[in-house]
Formats: sequence, C-alpha cells, structure tokens
Amino acid sequence: MANRFRHAALVGKYQAPGSRSVLADVAEFLLGAGVEVSLERDTALNTGLADHPTLTPDEIGAQCDLVVVVGGDGTMLAVARQMARHGLPLVGINQGRLGFITDIPIAELRESLAPIIAGEYEEEQRTMLAGCVTREGASGRTDRIFEGFAVNDVVVTRGATAGMVELRIEIADQFVANIRADGLILSSPTGSTAYALSAGGPILHPGIAGWVMVPIAPHTLSNRPIVLPDDGEVTLQIVAGRDASVNFDHQGLASLLHGDRVHVRRSEHRVRFLHPRGWSYYATLRRKLHWNEGVVHDANP
Repeated sequence: MANRFRHAALVGKYQAPGSRSVLADVAEFLLGAGVEVSLERDTALNTGLADHPTLTPDEIGAQCDLVVVVGGDGTMLAVARQMARHGLPLVGINQGRLGFITDIPIAELRESLAPIIAGEYEEEQRTMLAGCVTREGASGRTDRIFEGFAVNDVVVTRGATAGMVELRIEIADQFVANIRADGLILSSPTGSTAYALSAGGPILHPGIAGWVMVPIAPHTLSNRPIVLPDDGEVTLQIVAGRDASVNFDHQGLASLLHGDRVHVRRSEHRVRFLHPRGWSYYATLRRKLHWNEGVVHDANP
C-alpha cells in the first residue's frame, strides 16, 4: 500500500454556482481525515475562503503531495498543465457534466476520497503534448513566437469568416500531405474523447503511445483520421488561408501567417491521475458515452 497523503492543495472551478460551499465541504472533509489543506491562490481569492493557507502553483509543487481538483474536465486540464512538471498526483471531484478525467461524483466524495487519502487507489500516468510556433523574420532568422502544453489536443483552425486553411504536414521530418480543411486536430489519447471524437476520430486508449490526427471538414474526403506514434515531431505549416489560429487546450495564438510552422512533440512531463480502487477506463466510456443503454443487467456498471 502506498503512503497516505499529508498535505493537499485544493483547486476549484470558482466560477460555478455553489462552488464556495462545495470547496468548503471538501476542505472540511480533508481536515477531518488528518490532511493539511491549502487553497490555490486564485481559488481562495475568488471564493473568499480564508480559513486555509493559500499557495501559488509553484508553491503547491514544492509543499504539497496531492492536488484535489473540484470542477469539470476543463478545470482539471488547466491544473494538470500547471502541475505536470512538479509530478504531483491529481484527484478529480466532478462538478461539471461529462467528467472523463474528474471521475468522483460529489455525492460519492467521502467513500471514494477517504481510501485514496489513506493510500488505496489506482494510478495512471498520461502523456502530454508540447509545442511551439515558429516564424521566419525579415532577416531570415527563425523566431519562436508561441509555446504551449496540452493534455487534450493542439488544434489549428481557419479564421471565423475565412475559407479553408491549407496545411503542409510533416511527421518526423517526412512529408505526409498538403490538406485543405476547416482545420486539423492533433490529439493525445486523453483528448481522443473530446474534440477529436466529435470530428470523427477514433477513441485511443490512454495506454497506447500514440496520437490521433483528425482533419476538420476536409475538402478531400480521403483525408481521414490517422493514429500516429508519439515519438516523432509533427510539423504543420500554414500554406494558405486567412486568420488561422492554433490552440493548445484552448490556450491560443490567433492570426497565424503564411509560412508559420506549428511544431508538436511529446512532452517530457506526464500527468498523474488517481482513481478509486476498481476504477476502469472502459466503465468510464460506458457511463459517459451511454454504451450501456438497453442493458438489462450489468454486474460492473
């Protein structure tokens, strides 16, 4: 059995109605379980919870051994990007809708979180995407104008009022194709159940060392989603199209210029998620995607 946790940072989706009372309940439960509690600084400032020490993300990385995230998957993605380089494990309390990675319902907080605090849990580690945008300067020098990390995906899209964007795709320094489309999604296994799935991509199990590349509404119907190994850099060059943009988990750079290159590679950091004992990725898919509709009996719902 793993060692019990001693100091938890509490991070919340403070914009959600009722979040203050939920966060206060979670903090009270953690204290009752013998865990020291600190609040992430912005969470404390925006909820008015002043009964606990407040820490910046870097201070959390240095002082805490667990991060409890209260919110939806969007909140978890933001926290995961901040905490991955510190190697801290994350537990998600679902206050959102789908909850693919914030998988403990608030109603089951006590019975699910108590064993995790005591060291009884399932741990999984998931890969992240890292990348940058480069641009040729007037002097011929290549400048790095944007950098980002993503747990879910990197997305290049056309401008809101413009036509299609044309992209040149290279993988591990090999030319793959030029495509015209509304955009292109490069997704991690975690993100394969997000935007990539909506655009027609496959679900990729988190244990697979790969990415999903999915064109968005391609001009040529033979431009299909493809699963790629994650050990080579993917480069997307803007060939044509106005006002294209790139987003790393919704952190974006607008108005890409012709010739700009988006470089994406596997991050050196991994995200650590903790789940209750007995957690199953397939059970999550069944619940969230309603694969068990019409099933009369399921011994493991």
